[in-house]
Formats: sequence, C-alpha cells, structure tokens
Amino acid sequence: MSSRIGVDIGGTFTDFIIYDEEKNSVTIDKIPTTPDTPEKAVVEVIKRNLNSEQISKVDFFLHGTTVGLNALLERKGSKVGLLCTKGFRDVLEIRRGDRDEMYNLFWQPAPPLVPRYLRLEIDERLYSDGSVHSPIKEDQIKKACEFFIKENVSSIAIAFINSYTNKEHEKFAAKILRKSGFKGQISLSSMVSGEYREYERTTTTVIDAFVKARMSNYLNSLKNELNSIGYKGTFLVTRSGSGSMTFDEAEDRPFETIMSGPVAGAEGAGELSRKLKNINMVTADVGGTSFDTCLIINGRPQIQFEGKILGLPVQSPWVDVRSIGAGGGSIAYLDEGGLIRSGPQSSGAVPGPACYERGGDKPTTTDAAFYLGMLGEGKLASGLKLNKSLAEKALNSVGKKINLSASETAIGILKISSANMADAIREITIEQGIDPRELKLLAFGGAGPLMSNLIAKELDIKEIIIPPYSGNFSAWGLLGADLLQMNAKTKILRLSDESIKESNQILEVLFKELEDRQKINFATSDKIKEVALDMRWMGQEHTITLKLDNEKNGKISIDAESLKNKFMEEYEKTFGSKLDTVVEIVSTRASIRIPLPRKSETGKINEEDILVTNENIKCYSFFENKEIEFKIISRSKINSKTKGPLIIVESTAITYVDVNYDITTDSDNNLLLVNREMD
Repeated sequence: MSSRIGVDIGGTFTDFIIYDEEKNSVTIDKIPTTPDTPEKAVVEVIKRNLNSEQISKVDFFLHGTTVGLNALLERKGSKVGLLCTKGFRDVLEIRRGDRDEMYNLFWQPAPPLVPRYLRLEIDERLYSDGSVHSPIKEDQIKKACEFFIKENVSSIAIAFINSYTNKEHEKFAAKILRKSGFKGQISLSSMVSGEYREYERTTTTVIDAFVKARMSNYLNSLKNELNSIGYKGTFLVTRSGSGSMTFDEAEDRPFETIMSGPVAGAEGAGELSRKLKNINMVTADVGGTSFDTCLIINGRPQIQFEGKILGLPVQSPWVDVRSIGAGGGSIAYLDEGGLIRSGPQSSGAVPGPACYERGGDKPTTTDAAFYLGMLGEGKLASGLKLNKSLAEKALNSVGKKINLSASETAIGILKISSANMADAIREITIEQGIDPRELKLLAFGGAGPLMSNLIAKELDIKEIIIPPYSGNFSAWGLLGADLLQMNAKTKILRLSDESIKESNQILEVLFKELEDRQKINFATSDKIKEVALDMRWMGQEHTITLKLDNEKNGKISIDAESLKNKFMEEYEKTFGSKLDTVVEIVSTRASIRIPLPRKSETGKINEEDILVTNENIKCYSFFENKEIEFKIISRSKINSKTKGPLIIVESTAITYVDVNYDITTDSDNNLLLVNREMD
C-alpha cells in the first residue's frame, strides 16, 4: 500500500483525491480550473487539503492532463520544421487520398501542422528491409539546419522513409543538427514508432515535435511547484493507451499523453469492473465541458493502436474513448431552423452557467437541470450556491423566441443533451456489434449521475452504477493506473514455426528497448511482460490485434497451428466469416506493466454528511412527464433498498433518481439503480 494523490484537470473543474494509506481514508475536492495556468489550480487544491508535513509523506502524484490535447486543438504549439526523404515532402497533405466526410463535396482537411516551406527534403533512402538504397548527405542536413535556425524553428521532426526498420539515418541527421547549432527539440520517427505506414508515422512525429516544448514546460513547472510545497514522491501522468508513465518519460514522448485526461475515467471503470467480477459496462463521464464514453469488456477498456485528433492520426496505443461537446456547461441555442440545440460550445470555468452568478447569461444544461429541481437546493462543490432567477432569465432568452416557457425550454435542453450522449454511446457499441441493452451504465463526473436516468432511457439500459466519489471518479481512476509501456515493430512474416521464432527475436529487442527507456525511481519485482500480434489474411490491408494473454514470460510459446486457430476464432468473432488462405504476422507488440502498490478496497471517505436543509423539493419527473415531489437525501444515508423519486447529494455530484428506479448499495459503496419497469 501507499499514499497517493490524483488530480484530473477538466475544462471546467479540477478534481482532487487523496488516498491516505495509514488511515485507509479518502479525501476529495473540486475547484474551478485555471485554464491559462492549469498548474495553479492543482497546487491550490492540494494546499487547501494538506499541510506540508502531510504532503511530504505522499508517495505518488498521479495526473491526468489535457495540455497536449489543448495544444493541438488550439494549434498553440512549437514552430516545427520537417526533414523528410526526397520525394515525400507532401505526405502530410496527400494523406490517404480519402475524405473524413465522404458525402461532403466541400470538405477540406485541416491545414498540416508544418507549412510546406518548412518541409525540407534530404537525399537518402532505405529499402523496406532497412538496407541502404541511397546514403544520407551531411551537407544537406547542415543547410537545412541553417534554414530552420533562420526561420526561428523551435522543434524539428525527422521522418525518413522506412526508418522504422533502421534508425541510423535519422540518428545521424539528429547528430548533425546538434553539431550545426540547433538548440531546440528534435523528434525522430524511428523513436516515436516502430510501425509502418508513412503518413501516420510522419504525422505522429510532427505532433510529438509540436507539443513537446509546451508539455515539457508544463510538467517541469508543475513538478517545481509541488516540490516547493514539500512533495518528495514519484510523479506520474496517465498515457493515452491506459496505465501511467513518469513525468520524465512524458517529456520524451509527449504524443503518448494526448488523451491523458479522458483515459483516467476509463482506468477507474476498468478497475471497478474487475472488482465486480468483470461485468461489461459502458461509461457516461459527463463533465462541465465534454461527455466521454468508453466500452469496458472483461474488466478492461478497449484499446486501439492508432488514434485520431482533428483528423490527424496518432500512431500510438489509444484507449477507445469517444468524446463530444456535451456537458453541464454546454450552451443551448436556436439553429437557423429555429430548433433548440445544445453544445458543443461551453461556458467553461469562466463565466460558467448563468446560475453560477459569474457573468454567464446563456442557458446551459446545468441551468436547465437546476431550474427543473434536479440539483436539489443548488449547493455545489467549492461553495457554489446557484441562482434560480438567473437560470430562468437565461432559459427565457432562448425559449421565448419559439414560444416556450422556461420549464419547457429546460426539458427540451435536457432531452436533446441526453440524446446526443446516447448517440455517442451507440457509436461505440452498436457500430461494433454490441447491444447497449446488455450492458450496465457506469455514470460519473460532475453531471454523470445527474444525466444517468435520461441516458439509460434513451438506450433502454436497465441497470445504472454510480460509483463512490462519482464526481471525482476520474481522479480516483488515476490512483490505480499501473505503470505501463508499449512498443511495437512492423515486420511482415508468413505464419509458421520459423516466423514465430523470428517474432520472439523481435520481442527480445522490443523488451530491451522498453527496459532502457524506463525511468522509474522505485523498486518492484512485479513486472509483467505482455505480448500481442497484429495479424491478417495475406492480401488484406488491415489487421486485427491478437492478445496472447497466457504469454507472461514475454515470448510466444504456442506453435503456428495453434496461433492460426486463435486468429481464425478472433477473426470470425469480429467479422462473422473466415478465409482459406495464408495468415501473416504484420506487427509484433510488447508491453511491460508495473503494478502500483494496491489500494485497500475503496477507502473510507473523509467528509461530513451533506447537510440537507429541505427534505423535499418540487422536481420534474421525466418518467411521469410532470412536476412531482422528490425527496432530497445525503448519499451516506442510503444503506438499504429504497425507491425513487430521490435527489441524492454528495460533495461533488448529485444523482437524479426518477420514480421508476429501485436503489441499493453494495459492499464497495456503489449505488445500484435498477429500472423496475423493465423487469
């Protein structure tokens, strides 16, 4: 066991949680995010919950951040120059020759992160097996360096053709750049990814170069701030592909942190699923700015090996979290046809929803829920007391234009918001052949429990789980994020016993590289080596990833025939058919998992019972389609089976329970909501 702090920065709120090993207790808090200097809110929330002595005894600081993601979304990163093989200058714009919006004749891709004049060609070439076709020209690299320095380029991406098979040309180019006086960041495609596909690898390298300086500055600033208030432990940040990595490694490989923030909730969901005997679930993480959803199957979030941000591929392990602009702060408006829409624009932390009394005057999901009574007395985290008259004024600013009352407008906003969220869940379930009705809905985030009944109604989901610390559940998920590193190498091999031997040789190199780049400052003997293979039928373009769960020694021990049978079984399960041809191994994948010291159960929450002034409130029932009386109750008071309608309050979230739900709790303090009308 060990004490640890988790901090998750969202677009509206920064969530804090600390697990105290000695007392087996949990303290949670939530404060508004400081967008311009996100580390300021992190330090502030820690200082107001812990003194210097307590901070000095914490072993781990685990962090979920959107700094890299925001740099991409806002295009506020480094000025990047690209060195590429002659003939490949325009790979960033040629892309794959397709359109993200197939039927939109006017669709245009986002401009590349590197303008054409900063993309320079070098006379060099490698064959696909890594042997040299054309040697690299040192004088061209020197000239390129002079040009980049003259143009004030602060980061250089080097992406040569076929360099995933041989790193030497890229390493030589980086060496010459340094000798020629370049002082900025350098990213090598061969260090970023060992996989083929030139466009994807080049784009990922450019993204790494684009966010590297900003991410490094942020992590160093945060580290220094926390050290100055007495923290002496290990700094960890969540990876896009699940698990966590040290701050030092994140500075070297910032592209692996692009989805660091949204992954935290998926990590917590996976841990909870495993505790509940690997039940399958879909998450509904509703924050102030966005809605994130992830599918949890057999106790693990689903992992892809390539992600995409704003149409840009990121060739990195990637937890399949789908996000839309729909949260508590999402602004409602009328479209050109006079219909109510909600999001993706958000009121954010400043000014926030109208009812926050911070200057916002546009109606949001939070204003709608509060006006209908769903937020009870309107007492939120950080001492916020909501103003109903301001919420009504904001709702009328939209509703009166289409002859709707404030109540009718609020009902419409919530139905539209929940429909948008349900559509995102359909995308991650139905489109992958999974029926959401067979899953449980895990709702968390500041507004997840509030919206859970409405989302479940849209999807015909019978059972809802509201976890402990639901408003800070993403921060709780951080606390269990094991250290995890992944590495991959593309080498196309026809499946045979001989090719399995070759794959094992590749695995030895991959695991050696992972060991070399580990920057861990605590000892553990619990390293777990995991193996996966990208496989396909010969002649196909795409692959499926086959995880070899029993290969704990870091080697493939089964024979070719058994491996082929495993592949055929997985292929038929995925596509409903199988072929009769040769099977190929395309890429070999290695990962090392280092479990953090385990937390003891869920810990006893360290907070007073929420004071409820009024026992009942008039609130709108979406089941009965009218306003009825709801009982307001503190979450800590629910210890046996009860029924809706209820407004359940806790320090960082409020759960809306309609008339048709039965409520129980389990031994881990989860709230279990069951729609008895679906029996």
